[in-house]
Amino acid sequence: MRWDDLFDDLESQMASERDAEERDAWADAERTRVGRLLLRERLEAHAAGSRSAVPLTLELSAGDRVVLRPTTFGRDWLSGETMTADSRGRGCIVPTASISAISMPAADVPRSLAALPSTGGAPRVSERIGLAFVLRDLCRRRTTVEVHTLGGVRSGTIDRVGRDHLDLAVHERDLARRQRNVTHVLIIPFTAVHRVML
Repeated sequence: MRWDDLFDDLESQMASERDAEERDAWADAERTRVGRLLLRERLEAHAAGSRSAVPLTLELSAGDRVVLRPTTFGRDWLSGETMTADSRGRGCIVPTASISAISMPAADVPRSLAALPSTGGAPRVSERIGLAFVLRDLCRRRTTVEVHTLGGVRSGTIDRVGRDHLDLAVHERDLARRQRNVTHVLIIPFTAVHRVML
């Protein structure tokens, strides 16, 4: 009888140690996975884990805040619809480099850490699209935009987009981009762009 108790006790200790080792291995693997997450991946997981796009409060390096319902996530940018009283429903493009912080309810943090569905090793199309590509599309469409920088807000039409900068023909928002309406052209480095409002 004593031998049975001894073997049962040993078996239970071994099972407990095995479970502890498995938990430690899982915790190490999870720490490694989270350590490799990009900001874009966390924001995308947050949006994918909700039934409808949940607004996020973005604190930008210019010192302003944008409440954005994100819809698209690029390689180095995100876009969506603003949710502030003065610009409700306007399209907004935010370079991730201009984000200084993101305010998120504590209950939403685990959703932002969830793993995104696998694409079989192939990167998603959005992962390859950079800010320059999006700005070139706005340039091609001749869309009037507001470019927010640390120096202020400039309204106009993007005339051309280089590798790391854009040319903005500055004119009144309600006027078409005609030579007579253009007051001057600004060459703005991407590093200075905090957001682009449509």
